[in-house]
Amino acid sequence: MLKRTHRINELNDSLKGKEVIINGWVDRVRDLGGIIFVWVRDRYGIIQVLFEPGSHAYEIAKKLSVEYVIGVKGTLRERPKDAKNLDLASGDLEILAIDLEILAESKTPPIYINREEGSEDIRLKYRYLDLRRKSLQSNLIFRHKLMQKTREYFNSLDFVEIETPYLMKSTPEGARNFIVPSRIKKGTFYALPQSPQIFKQLLMIAGFDRYYQIARCFRDEDLRADRQPEFTQIDVEMSFVDQEDVQKVIGDLVKYLFKETLNIDIGDVSSMKYSDAMELYGSDKPDLRFGMEMRNLKDKISTDNLGFLKPSEKEEVKMMIVPPNEVLSRKDLDGYAENAKSSNLKLGWAKFVDGKFTGGIGKLLAGVDLGVKSGETVLICTGERNNLNSFLGRVRIDIANKIKIIPDKTFKVLWINEFPMFEWNEEEQRFQAQHHPFTMPYLEDLENEDLSKIRAHSYDLVINGWEMGSGSVRIHTRPLQEKIFKLIGISEEEAKRRFGFFLEAFEYGAPPHAGFAIGVDRLVSIMVGASSLREVIAFPKTTSGTDLMMDTPSEVTEEQLKELGIRLEGNS
Repeated sequence: MLKRTHRINELNDSLKGKEVIINGWVDRVRDLGGIIFVWVRDRYGIIQVLFEPGSHAYEIAKKLSVEYVIGVKGTLRERPKDAKNLDLASGDLEILAIDLEILAESKTPPIYINREEGSEDIRLKYRYLDLRRKSLQSNLIFRHKLMQKTREYFNSLDFVEIETPYLMKSTPEGARNFIVPSRIKKGTFYALPQSPQIFKQLLMIAGFDRYYQIARCFRDEDLRADRQPEFTQIDVEMSFVDQEDVQKVIGDLVKYLFKETLNIDIGDVSSMKYSDAMELYGSDKPDLRFGMEMRNLKDKISTDNLGFLKPSEKEEVKMMIVPPNEVLSRKDLDGYAENAKSSNLKLGWAKFVDGKFTGGIGKLLAGVDLGVKSGETVLICTGERNNLNSFLGRVRIDIANKIKIIPDKTFKVLWINEFPMFEWNEEEQRFQAQHHPFTMPYLEDLENEDLSKIRAHSYDLVINGWEMGSGSVRIHTRPLQEKIFKLIGISEEEAKRRFGFFLEAFEYGAPPHAGFAIGVDRLVSIMVGASSLREVIAFPKTTSGTDLMMDTPSEVTEEQLKELGIRLEGNS
């Protein structure tokens, strides 16, 4: 075998005139009838190889096709001035082939390796080929470097990296568990962890003080474009700390990662209460790269003259100002008004031109001072508060994308604090923990009979409108933990059955502790500007949870089911 002496990125001017051997894949072939040019690609780059007639290597080169794996021996030389390729890092060099060995042949690939095109389903089916693409390799190498820097950061702060089990007990943490049947103890099951939550709290009780892990997590939930059934998170837990301590460590981590991998200084990480985020942006993960905040008008102006927009006593009326633009049409604005109706809301609009409102509800706003500048458009919407906030939050993002006011390569990072402790589950007609049931509530709120009013010491990290991760201060006493279980409908018997070992651990000296987890897939995706999480995961699933390459999920044999003591419904 012609074993390489150099990777392609190591070929430089200092090697001109010397013999080198490279290994790689054939990226493209040009047979000019007398001379054959071949681009050879490895993980590190691409270089042109020239095969001249009359040589043994030339005769072998006639057989080459794309994606053949080859070894090439030749002399490195400078390309002629009129043949240099500025698009390649090695574009001023080429190899004059002396010897060629075909290490593996290739069928015609079902996808283009050197082009960013083709059906995503086909690319996922042939993912091992798709991963030869430079963009995907670059993303995964970036991810590798990010993980290296993450470990460097936590190791420098005396954190201990500890692995936690994949096979655990099924516990309620907000999503369905993936269930694993036991062959040895038929009729019993493990669950794959939605997160290492309980284990990392137990590590604090065990006295490790500072823990981190690059953890694999599994959630059997309905998928979206930004979700995968299995994912990776940077998992962190700390003892004898409060919320500010955790946010300082995580905020500094994010700043460190951006600086070390992208050489970007993201500045200070700001913070905002959950209630303020919803009122101003209609989202608990607001994108702060542009303005268009919502303003409450109910107490700011007289609403008696707003006509059909006049709010009832229980309704709110809010305004949002759109910057001057030539994109948003009357049809677009009327479309938002129609969409509002389907959400049981009322919306009107007007443009401010030459000191007066025109179009839409312009007449209703005559003489009203809304602080609008010339060329701006005002949207006014009326309805129930939560519904109104969510709707205008979606409209805000839609308009910003439409009129292209969101700056590229800008990162706005903030903390969202004081989330509600509980949320209403309409399907089960009960309150459930919004974050997870181990979160510390604001103790002064616990006397409130309305569970929706109880705040939690939980916090999210948001970057450019994407939730990067969540964390909280944890409950560390048994009586309080049992009280929270009771509030969400977990009986004492059920709590003992599902969490007995955990509750007992609280009775042996549990320190105050808090933690956080960052979604690695999302963080890498936003840092490299990927259009999908699938662009930063080596072997991802589709939005339906299917692995097209391995054709999973798939059936297993009757013998396997019998070993596990399982009979499928409908089978005899």
